[in-house]
Amino acid sequence: MTTSASNEQSTGTDKPLLMRLGVGLFSVGLLAVLVVFVLFAAGMENLPVWLSIAAGVITPLGLGLGLIALVREHKGS
Repeated sequence: MTTSASNEQSTGTDKPLLMRLGVGLFSVGLLAVLVVFVLFAAGMENLPVWLSIAAGVITPLGLGLGLIALVREHKGS
Protein backbone atom coordinates (compact mmCIF):
# COMPACT_ATOMS: atom_id res chain seq x y z
CA MET A 1 0.00 0.00 0.00
CA THR A 2 1.38 3.41 -0.91
CA THR A 3 0.38 6.80 0.33
CA SER A 4 0.96 10.03 -1.45
CA ALA A 5 2.00 13.12 0.40
CA SER A 6 1.30 16.61 -0.76
CA ASN A 7 4.35 18.67 -1.66
CA GLU A 8 2.64 21.92 -0.74
CA GLN A 9 4.06 23.65 2.28
CA SER A 10 2.18 26.21 4.29
CA THR A 11 4.33 29.30 4.70
CA GLY A 12 1.92 31.23 6.90
CA THR A 13 1.53 33.98 4.32
CA ASP A 14 -1.85 32.61 3.28
CA LYS A 15 -3.33 33.75 6.61
CA PRO A 16 -5.10 37.10 6.67
CA LEU A 17 -3.21 40.10 7.98
CA LEU A 18 -5.75 40.56 10.76
CA MET A 19 -5.12 37.02 12.03
CA ARG A 20 -1.34 37.48 12.03
CA LEU A 21 -1.71 40.81 13.81
CA GLY A 22 -4.02 39.26 16.42
CA VAL A 23 -1.68 36.36 17.10
CA GLY A 24 1.29 38.71 17.38
CA LEU A 25 -0.46 41.07 19.79
CA PHE A 26 -1.75 38.16 21.86
CA SER A 27 1.78 36.75 22.11
CA VAL A 28 3.24 40.08 23.19
CA GLY A 29 0.45 40.46 25.75
CA LEU A 30 1.05 36.99 27.18
CA LEU A 31 4.74 37.79 27.46
CA ALA A 32 3.86 40.95 29.37
CA VAL A 33 1.58 38.96 31.71
CA LEU A 34 4.40 36.49 32.34
CA VAL A 35 6.82 39.32 33.11
CA VAL A 36 4.33 40.89 35.53
CA PHE A 37 3.92 37.58 37.37
CA VAL A 38 7.67 36.99 37.57
CA LEU A 39 8.39 40.52 38.81
CA PHE A 40 5.58 40.32 41.36
CA ALA A 41 6.86 36.94 42.58
CA ALA A 42 10.34 38.45 42.89
CA GLY A 43 9.00 40.99 45.37
CA MET A 44 8.51 44.08 43.21
CA GLU A 45 5.32 45.92 44.06
CA ASN A 46 5.48 49.12 42.03
CA LEU A 47 5.55 47.82 38.48
CA PRO A 48 5.75 50.24 35.54
CA VAL A 49 2.40 51.46 34.25
CA TRP A 50 3.26 50.63 30.65
CA LEU A 51 3.85 47.00 31.62
CA SER A 52 0.51 46.74 33.37
CA ILE A 53 -1.23 48.35 30.40
CA ALA A 54 0.50 45.94 28.01
CA ALA A 55 -0.57 42.96 30.09
CA GLY A 56 -4.14 44.17 30.55
CA VAL A 57 -4.95 45.66 27.16
CA ILE A 58 -2.80 44.06 24.48
CA THR A 59 -3.68 40.46 25.39
CA PRO A 60 -7.47 40.81 25.02
CA LEU A 61 -7.03 43.07 22.01
CA GLY A 62 -5.01 40.38 20.23
CA LEU A 63 -7.56 37.74 21.21
CA GLY A 64 -10.39 39.89 19.89
CA LEU A 65 -8.64 40.57 16.58
CA GLY A 66 -7.93 36.87 16.15
CA LEU A 67 -11.57 35.98 16.80
CA ILE A 68 -12.77 38.64 14.37
CA ALA A 69 -10.41 37.27 11.72
CA LEU A 70 -11.73 33.73 12.32
CA VAL A 71 -15.34 34.84 11.95
CA ARG A 72 -14.56 36.83 8.80
CA GLU A 73 -12.66 33.88 7.31
CA HIS A 74 -15.52 31.49 8.10
CA LYS A 75 -18.16 33.77 6.57
CA GLY A 76 -16.00 34.29 3.48
CA SER A 77 -15.75 30.59 2.59
